[in-house]
Amino acid sequence: MVDGNRHWPTDADHEQAGLSEEDMRAAEIVGVHGIGQSGTSEEQLTRDWRKALGRGIAEFTDLSGFPIALRVPHWTSLLVKGVDHLGPQDDPYGESMTPEEEQFVAEALGDIVGPQDLAYAEEQPLAVLGPPKLWSPRITRLLIAYDHRFPGGGGLVFVRRMREVRSYLTEPDLAANVRALVRDHVTATTSVVIGHSLGSVIAYDLFHHEDDAAGRTSGCLLGPAVDTLITCGSPLGIPSVRRLMKIKDSEHLHLPNHVRWINVHDPDDVVTGGIGLRRVAPGLVDAAVDNGLIDPHSAVRYLRSEPVARAVTGRRP
Repeated sequence: MVDGNRHWPTDADHEQAGLSEEDMRAAEIVGVHGIGQSGTSEEQLTRDWRKALGRGIAEFTDLSGFPIALRVPHWTSLLVKGVDHLGPQDDPYGESMTPEEEQFVAEALGDIVGPQDLAYAEEQPLAVLGPPKLWSPRITRLLIAYDHRFPGGGGLVFVRRMREVRSYLTEPDLAANVRALVRDHVTATTSVVIGHSLGSVIAYDLFHHEDDAAGRTSGCLLGPAVDTLITCGSPLGIPSVRRLMKIKDSEHLHLPNHVRWINVHDPDDVVTGGIGLRRVAPGLVDAAVDNGLIDPHSAVRYLRSEPVARAVTGRRP
């Protein structure tokens, strides 16, 4: 199957080529996790991700047992011991927001909510969202508007994730160390990179930071065999996030021409704002999934989805 200038192998293609499961090259994958992993390890993450990927491949393709070589570097280990989030280490939801943080969070919330949501928020008392003293009136109004668009209280999760994204993007030494750790797990035969949540921002960053890729061939900042990026639950669709990455509103997200990009998102995922990336990255494949109501942002649910299973095995999502 052909999409633009790229050929996406189908099950029929492999059958016609006479390829058996044993003949197929293993998918060599590096996973980039998001925040909230201080209580785990590289070994546990790798087991959980491999199990989820294997389940999806078995359910949605005819390649049960497809060989997967997976590494998920535990970059959370670079943070202060016992810390499970980036940013202020006291109260991630309280008055510890700096003016710069508040401005970024307000812009991110404003990117997501619509005029009807804002009008609704203006009619509500500030006490609707807990004690007003914990928030500036500006943030409180925007959170009410956000929760009007996405009922269920996801606004608090969104604020925390945006603060974490901002910390990564505004702490260059930390960001460079995270990228270096992930890059060290990429081998000459790694073909797929998967990034979840903030991990998708890190993964995208890896394709564009030549400054910390000394000695690598231009155009192959990750490795010569990397030809697929899969992003899941990504906040890259939020304009304020891209601006902090020094990407102008008029610019599109892009990868090297030889790398196919599959973005998987759940419309109910509060971290993505319910949007995909096709509008800001025309060359990618946007695939919507239903991860259920309990945790639409779950990494495991994304990893066992059909678009991820098909992309990992080389098929069109």
